[in-house]
Amino acid sequence: MARPKMLKLPEVLEEIEMSRAAFYRMRARGEAPKLIKLPNGQLRCRRSDLDAWWERCEQHAA
Repeated sequence: MARPKMLKLPEVLEEIEMSRAAFYRMRARGEAPKLIKLPNGQLRCRRSDLDAWWERCEQHAA
Protein backbone atom coordinates (compact mmCIF):
# COMPACT_ATOMS: atom_id res chain seq x y z
CA MET A 1 0.00 0.00 0.00
CA ALA A 2 1.38 3.40 -0.98
CA ARG A 3 1.91 6.01 1.70
CA PRO A 4 0.02 9.30 1.29
CA LYS A 5 1.95 12.25 -0.14
CA MET A 6 3.29 14.38 2.69
CA LEU A 7 4.13 18.04 2.04
CA LYS A 8 6.72 20.00 3.98
CA LEU A 9 5.53 23.24 5.56
CA PRO A 10 7.41 25.45 3.04
CA GLU A 11 5.66 23.57 0.22
CA VAL A 12 2.27 24.20 1.84
CA LEU A 13 3.07 27.88 2.38
CA GLU A 14 4.12 28.25 -1.25
CA GLU A 15 0.97 26.59 -2.54
CA ILE A 16 -1.41 28.68 -0.44
CA GLU A 17 0.74 31.80 -0.97
CA MET A 18 0.93 32.68 2.70
CA SER A 19 3.70 33.75 5.05
CA ARG A 20 4.72 31.48 7.89
CA ALA A 21 3.52 34.05 10.46
CA ALA A 22 0.08 34.35 8.83
CA PHE A 23 -0.17 30.57 8.64
CA TYR A 24 0.58 30.17 12.35
CA ARG A 25 -2.03 32.84 13.21
CA MET A 26 -4.57 30.93 11.12
CA ARG A 27 -3.48 27.68 12.79
CA ALA A 28 -3.96 29.22 16.26
CA ARG A 29 -7.56 30.04 15.25
CA GLY A 30 -8.09 26.44 14.12
CA GLU A 31 -8.52 27.44 10.47
CA ALA A 32 -5.36 25.95 8.93
CA PRO A 33 -4.94 22.62 7.17
CA LYS A 34 -4.24 19.71 9.50
CA LEU A 35 -0.53 19.23 10.24
CA ILE A 36 1.35 16.24 11.55
CA LYS A 37 4.36 16.71 13.80
CA LEU A 38 7.08 14.16 13.16
CA PRO A 39 9.27 12.76 15.97
CA ASN A 40 12.10 15.06 14.81
CA GLY A 41 9.84 18.11 15.28
CA GLN A 42 9.24 18.81 11.60
CA LEU A 43 5.72 19.46 10.36
CA ARG A 44 4.06 17.73 7.43
CA CYS A 45 0.67 18.03 5.77
CA ARG A 46 -1.00 15.20 3.91
CA ARG A 47 -1.90 16.12 0.33
CA SER A 48 -5.45 14.90 1.03
CA ASP A 49 -5.75 17.18 4.10
CA LEU A 50 -4.60 20.20 2.10
CA ASP A 51 -7.03 19.38 -0.72
CA ALA A 52 -9.88 19.04 1.81
CA TRP A 53 -8.92 22.41 3.32
CA TRP A 54 -9.03 24.01 -0.15
CA GLU A 55 -12.53 22.58 -0.65
CA ARG A 56 -13.71 24.01 2.69
CA CYS A 57 -12.31 27.41 1.69
CA GLU A 58 -14.18 27.27 -1.61
CA GLN A 59 -17.44 26.32 0.13
CA HIS A 60 -17.15 29.23 2.58
CA ALA A 61 -16.43 31.64 -0.29
CA ALA A 62 -19.53 30.56 -2.24
